[in-house]
Amino acid sequence: MASADAVVAHGAALPDAGWLTALLCLPAMGPRRLGALLDGRSPAEAWAAVCSGRPLAEVAAVVGGRVGALTGEWARAARDIDPELVWSATLNAGLEVIAHGDDAYPRCLLDDPEPAPVLFAVGRVDAVAVPSRVAVVGTRRCTRYGRDVATELGGALAAAGVAVVSGLALGIDGAAHAGALAAGGAPPIGVVATGLDVVYPAANRRLWNRVAEAGVLLTEAPLGTGPRAWRFPSRNRIIAGLADVVVVVESHATGGSLYTVEAALERDRPVLAVPGPIHSPASQGTNHLLAEGCPPLCRIDDVLTALGLVGSAPLPPDRRPSPGEPDRRVLEAAGWSPTTLDALARRVDLPPVDLASSVARLVRSGWFDEERGFYQRVR
Repeated sequence: MASADAVVAHGAALPDAGWLTALLCLPAMGPRRLGALLDGRSPAEAWAAVCSGRPLAEVAAVVGGRVGALTGEWARAARDIDPELVWSATLNAGLEVIAHGDDAYPRCLLDDPEPAPVLFAVGRVDAVAVPSRVAVVGTRRCTRYGRDVATELGGALAAAGVAVVSGLALGIDGAAHAGALAAGGAPPIGVVATGLDVVYPAANRRLWNRVAEAGVLLTEAPLGTGPRAWRFPSRNRIIAGLADVVVVVESHATGGSLYTVEAALERDRPVLAVPGPIHSPASQGTNHLLAEGCPPLCRIDDVLTALGLVGSAPLPPDRRPSPGEPDRRVLEAAGWSPTTLDALARRVDLPPVDLASSVARLVRSGWFDEERGFYQRVR
C-alpha cells in the first residue's frame, strides 16, 4: 500500500476541490463524516489517511462503533478511485466546483452550523447572490389546492425579484419552480440530493433543465451519485441555509419538508405555513405547525412582510370565463377539498343530469380539476 506522502505526491496538481470530490465518492460519505476527516487535515491529507486504512479517531465520534468497518470500507473503495480521473470527469461535465471559502461559495452558508465542504453547480452560480431567497417546500403527494398555491407563490415571488429555492421534487417543489419559471424575474435555485448527471425524479428532467438554464442547480453529491434516503434530509439543510424565509405549502404529518423546517429553525430562519382543510391528510403537518405557533401564510404579501420588503406581489390575471348559474352554486358547494359527484349531489339541489353538465363545464373552463373520480376547485 502506498504511503500517505506518496498518495499526496501522486495528485500534487489537484486543487483542494479535487481531493474533496474524490472523498465524496467514498461510500456513505456525508458532510459530518467528511468534516471529521478534515479536522486538522488538508483534503489531500484526508485522502491519504483514508488510503492508509487505519481507524480514524476523529471519525469515531460521528459513526460510533462502526469506525473500524467504515474506514476499512473506505480504504477498499479508494483503491478503485483515481482522484485525478474523478476531477477531470467533473470538469469535463461542465460543472463548477465550489469549495467552502471560495469567492463563489454562497455567503449565507459560510457560517452554517453544518456547511457543505464543496458544492457542485450547473447554471448561473451568481443566482444565489440575489438579495432575497424563499424556500417553498412541501409534500410530493400534494392536492390540487397545494399545487395551485405553490405555483402562484413561486410566480409571485419571482416576479417580485425573490429567488425561489426548492428541492425539485414532485409535487409542491416542482410546482413552485414551474410558477417561478413562468413568471420570469428572479432566477430559480434548485438543490438536489443526487449527482447533477442523475435526474431524480426522472419525470422532472425538463424542469431540471429549465432551472439550470434560467438559474442554478446545486448539490453536494458528486457525479454518478444516485438517490439515497439519507441524502434528502441532508440536502434539506442546504435549502434551509440558502433561504431567508421557508414556506411550507402542504405537508403530511411526517415528511421531508418537516426536516427542512427543523433545519430552518436551527438556523433562525422564519418559517411560514399555508393553512389547509382540516380533513386533508396533505395539510396535517402544516396545520400542526400553525397550532405550534408557526405564522400562517394567508396571502402572498405575508412572505414579503417576513422578508422586510415593501409592496405587493403581483398576481397574474384570471382569464377563465366567469361561471354562471348553476355553475357558481356548484363551485361554492365544492369548497376547496376534493369531492365527488355524489357528495356534490347532496349539497346542491340540482337534477343529476344538470349537475353532471355543470361539473363538465367547470372542468372544461378550468374551474375544476378531475383526478380519479374526485373533483377539486382550481384557484
